[in-house]
Amino acid sequence: MLLKGIAVAALILAAIICIFSPLSLWLLPLLFVAMDLCLTLIAFLILWLLCRAVDMEKSQEHDSKFYRTVMDIYIEALISLVLVRVHTRGLEKTPKEGRFLLVCNHLFIADPGILLNCFRKSQLAFVTKQENQSMFVVGKIMHKILCQPINRENDREALKTILKCIQLLKDDEVSVCVFPEGYTSKDGKLHSFRPGVFKIAQKAGVPIVVCTIQNTRQILPNLKKLKHTDVELHLVDVIPAQELKGKTTVEISDRVYQMMLADLGPDFAPPQAQNT
Repeated sequence: MLLKGIAVAALILAAIICIFSPLSLWLLPLLFVAMDLCLTLIAFLILWLLCRAVDMEKSQEHDSKFYRTVMDIYIEALISLVLVRVHTRGLEKTPKEGRFLLVCNHLFIADPGILLNCFRKSQLAFVTKQENQSMFVVGKIMHKILCQPINRENDREALKTILKCIQLLKDDEVSVCVFPEGYTSKDGKLHSFRPGVFKIAQKAGVPIVVCTIQNTRQILPNLKKLKHTDVELHLVDVIPAQELKGKTTVEISDRVYQMMLADLGPDFAPPQAQNT
């Protein structure tokens, strides 16, 4: 929507300049490109200015509708700019009422943006590593939409983040998204999960939405060649909240892992699993 709007505005401005100046109409394509680039830069300058106004020291207790709308607009534009085409399957299974815990494998830095774009109505807030808070622009947006930083090296601090996520779900503020592997997969395989994150769904009494994502690791290599990247996002299934009762987090983790691996295929199994 943003890029289309910019393109229309650029075409109108280029046409006006050609009509009301001595420039020839054959310069219209060149002017259009110049106007398009200028307006795109202005659009991202506006985003930077909006993010400059965010105070990271101020506690954010509610999801910001304004910043979430801004984020939706710019994520859609960025997905187009990096030549990504997202193909989805199973999104009709997304719970229509109530909050949920969404879990997905993690291949590349673009994964959260694609999930946010595909689950716009769900108000996703991510459990994210602390370092992401300092990312240019991204950290400010994450703060405003209630993403929760987690200290993966300190169990006590990590527990505080999990408890905060449980409270956000109970208070109906947002749905929470977690990458249960804990890290971006360096080899593209589906690695073992950290079972503790499933305590979020158990204690909050919400279902688990199990998703998989494929091919995001190819975005940068393809972009360098100006090629499109086809990304697959599947909603595998939803585990109802009642099916989590009485289960250990390890049991839930194993079930979710097998669901993801069955959808992704045996090529995603780590070497040790392939050899057993």
